[in-house]
Amino acid sequence: MAVDAPRERRVEAGTGTPRAGEEARARPRPARPAPAAGPRPARPAPAAPAAKLRLIPLGGLQEIGKNCMVVEYGRDIMLVDCGLAFPDEDMPGIDVVIPDMTYLEENRERVRGVVLTHGHEDHIGSIPYLLRKMSVPVFGTRLTMGLVEYRLAEAGLKLPEGSRVVPPGGSVRLGAFHVDFFRVNHSIPDACGVAITTPVGTVVHTGDFKFDHTPVDRSVADFHKLAQLGDRGVLVLMADSTNAERPGFTGSETSVGATLQEVISKAEGRVFVGTFASNIHRVQQVVDAAVKNGRKVAVVGRSMENVVRAAIELGYLHVPEGTLIEVDDLGKYAPGRLCILTTGSQGEPLSALARMASGEHRKVEIIPGDTVVFSANPIPGNEKAVSRVVDNLFKLGANVVYSVRQGVHVSGHASQEELKLMLSLVRPKFFVPVHGEYRMLVTHAGIAQALGVPKENTFIADNGMVLEFTPDTGQVAGRVTAGVVLVDGLGVGDVGNIVLRDRKVLAEDGVIVVVMAFSRQNNQVVAGPDFVSRGFVYVRESDRLMDEAKRRVRDALAKCEERKVTDWSAIKQGVRDALGKFLYDRTRRRPMILPIILEV
Repeated sequence: MAVDAPRERRVEAGTGTPRAGEEARARPRPARPAPAAGPRPARPAPAAPAAKLRLIPLGGLQEIGKNCMVVEYGRDIMLVDCGLAFPDEDMPGIDVVIPDMTYLEENRERVRGVVLTHGHEDHIGSIPYLLRKMSVPVFGTRLTMGLVEYRLAEAGLKLPEGSRVVPPGGSVRLGAFHVDFFRVNHSIPDACGVAITTPVGTVVHTGDFKFDHTPVDRSVADFHKLAQLGDRGVLVLMADSTNAERPGFTGSETSVGATLQEVISKAEGRVFVGTFASNIHRVQQVVDAAVKNGRKVAVVGRSMENVVRAAIELGYLHVPEGTLIEVDDLGKYAPGRLCILTTGSQGEPLSALARMASGEHRKVEIIPGDTVVFSANPIPGNEKAVSRVVDNLFKLGANVVYSVRQGVHVSGHASQEELKLMLSLVRPKFFVPVHGEYRMLVTHAGIAQALGVPKENTFIADNGMVLEFTPDTGQVAGRVTAGVVLVDGLGVGDVGNIVLRDRKVLAEDGVIVVVMAFSRQNNQVVAGPDFVSRGFVYVRESDRLMDEAKRRVRDALAKCEERKVTDWSAIKQGVRDALGKFLYDRTRRRPMILPIILEV
């Protein structure tokens, strides 16, 4: 039986008198005893406010690639993935793009480790750049860590102390975070999502995933773990949005094997299969089909060679003895007994398949009767490059199989029905779509709302946005430094917007160098101006244009002399302005103009 608590006497704020309806007179309070002699006991300090969970994407949102998510609580920071992206067409000369790690560098003493969901470049490719800045342990499944070690070896680095392999179903403790790895399906073996238990609540990050009920390695996704997490309660779900616009279910990887078997069995000449090097299940099915049809297998392309070697060593790729041959030995076998695995399914200009298609490969030449299979979808932006390679292959007489409708490729990402299943299993309080361009994130957020996640609990974030959570609330709480760092050769971050702008100008309009010699004694022009043109016009065939351009430069120099301008920077700017206006008026082009003054 409940007992009512003693009723307190309520007083109107600011009056000190009993509220209406109470006794007109309050009973007098008993006098308090005088305090004892000596120091007064210290009052207990107020409890410190509880730390909040912060999620900060440094890459992978509103873009494809360079996935990198910061998870922060109190003094502890951990990373989920640290990937790279490949340059856009408006980044001439750039090799790769990595996340801006300024926030991590500023808080390096708080970073407890990096957990990796799988071994694709857009999830592990920036690990060498991170480890050059700070030494933090790295955790991932066996294949993922094997591929990381290959990348680090190429960069002259090793895994930091404390790094280790965590199998699917395993866990690791990183400061305030307890991280559980659970298996998902993807286009690479050993792909996992992570469940991060924090003092505020559980965060689930799916990584790249799909639900494949008949995977090549027979390792299905851990539905039981996902249901357990949902029953226990999930605060935040971050889920792959790549195929959020695609209805239905994504096909099983095993369906590709039957098509590859059919294509290889019907081909009379050599069969070339271009696919992602990391798609080991696809590579396994190509090997199986080749062996079944009595063909030897050669591997062409550095990345494909490295991944195949690593997969065989780690036991993820099973190739019967005597099946693999060297590229130099292709001439020893009849065309009908050969299958060549190669890179270049995205039309990359320097890839093995692109060089074969243009007749520039040193060891392999496409001949009439060859069959070339593009066992991959073009990544958005690569369509023209792939079409160019396909056209070149047709011109060489090859039979090209390149349409997804022909069943030679399935995606590794979940379509809408699988996204719904993930949300239904996990049942999160808050939802953050990740891994996708803006329209994909919006579509995924709409799917979550249709399944009952409140709109105010759904966050369409951007790189650098700080999402802050308590057990009951979620909000945007500011921004940190985020963006892109461009890698050009050995240079990391030394190419910025100004350099890219200059490269675009050089590529589009060329350059004119104006050489002038000035006297040291009186600062008078003693020779020139002479022009050197690259990418603009051929000087000898444009004598009239160049003669007029020289007159404009001389006029500009004369004006500087009249105004007694002696500062070389001002003289160069005057030449640049006069020549630039003249050339645009005459050609409607804006070449880069580089005035050079020699002192004699």
